[in-house]
Amino acid sequence: MFFITYLRRELRRRIRQAVFISLGLALGIGLVVTVTAASAGVKKAQSDVPSSLYGLGTDVTVTGKPPQAPAPGKAPPSGATSLQIGPGGAKICQNGTCSNAAGQTIDHLSSASYSPIAQSKVAAVTKLKDVKAAAGGLVLSDNSITIPRNLGKPGSGSPLPTPNSFNVDGVDTSRLPLGPLSAGTITSGRSLKSSDANSDVAVLDSGYATSHKLKVGSTVRIVGHSVKVIGIVAQPQGGSPPDVYIPLARAQALGTDGGTSLRGDVNTIYVTAASAADIPTVQQETRKLLPGDTVTTASSLASEVTGSLSSTARLANDLGRWLSILVLIAAFAVASLLTMAAVARRVREFGTLKALGWRTRRIIAQVIGESVVMGLIGGAAGVGLGFAGAAIITAIAPKLSATIASSTGQHIVSLGTGGGQSFAPTATHTVAVPMSASVTAGAIAVAVLLAVAGGLLAGSFGSWRIARLRPADALARVA
Repeated sequence: MFFITYLRRELRRRIRQAVFISLGLALGIGLVVTVTAASAGVKKAQSDVPSSLYGLGTDVTVTGKPPQAPAPGKAPPSGATSLQIGPGGAKICQNGTCSNAAGQTIDHLSSASYSPIAQSKVAAVTKLKDVKAAAGGLVLSDNSITIPRNLGKPGSGSPLPTPNSFNVDGVDTSRLPLGPLSAGTITSGRSLKSSDANSDVAVLDSGYATSHKLKVGSTVRIVGHSVKVIGIVAQPQGGSPPDVYIPLARAQALGTDGGTSLRGDVNTIYVTAASAADIPTVQQETRKLLPGDTVTTASSLASEVTGSLSSTARLANDLGRWLSILVLIAAFAVASLLTMAAVARRVREFGTLKALGWRTRRIIAQVIGESVVMGLIGGAAGVGLGFAGAAIITAIAPKLSATIASSTGQHIVSLGTGGGQSFAPTATHTVAVPMSASVTAGAIAVAVLLAVAGGLLAGSFGSWRIARLRPADALARVA
């Protein structure tokens, strides 16, 4: 009891010193909490992008290997539609047969981003030991290009047309809890259901529906087929969701890949592990089962996103971490120096205590106790500053952008005197991601530990100074 009473009295008697030490620690800890909150917000935004793309509960995603674009000078694969641009104008070619493309619109649906996977593989993945559930999907792209009449002709100056594309996702209606549609919230109409397996119906992403002025009851056209809109879905912010969701069977019937039907095929498999600890095992098992396909986890999918979101993540993880460490070192150094200076000014006091029979270790314990209390006060103030910093970041931070590139499935061949060149244009999807810094329980725990550590460090330096103090010198200053 005397220890606490004496400690409280000494802190009140040296209130200015206690405030300075606590404030220094508070600034350092507050910056750490703020940076940690910002980093947590960025990580959450990164995790929201794959969640909206692949759905809630998806631990492992299997996608067909992206097909290789034809090498320069080589023709596209057999059955694929290509646009050839030469001095005589633009031509559409397929299987060696070409026709004049002037003024025409090329429109086709393909799984250009991923190569097909046999649908029977979904059942094989489901049977793996640590897999809880698996569902197949078909990610397609409807691409159309309107060819200018003078494209390629000498002196025309007509630029290469920009593909107009939207994403179509074939959803397994018998396993709706898995896949990208599971992450959304129906805002109008209804979602797909098992009885829609062979129906020409669609659910639209809310952003796509708004930008194209579509609603429940409207009709969208997918490679010339009319599909009725039965629902509008809002996906979590921070993702690049598909534009149109249709039943998997209808997507397989409509889609072709290089002129080959996609019936009986998928190009994406969504997998849920039995537990979070089983995810690495499921990833390894799936890679053994499907060695030619791409197997990724939700965390690795986040690394594929580019744009200001990934740049901010690197900034928060690298610059923010080192800045926090430097400020903490400075705060701890100031606290230690102030404590050592205070010990030097209290030599007469310590001499009196020794004269009263206090041992050195008891005086050291008293000084360390005072330092730890000041550290805890600084830690509490630092947590408050961290909450304030997180609130400021959330209020003033601009929206970040996440960009995901995907193939359009178009193959363009440019013919010239120096030889032909072939390339496949890509379409990018950029979305705004709100920045929301959040202080987690882990950040508060770190702040408490740092506060105790700072107090102990400052007290240790003060104790070192006391240990060097000879009793004779201390007693000589007693009045």
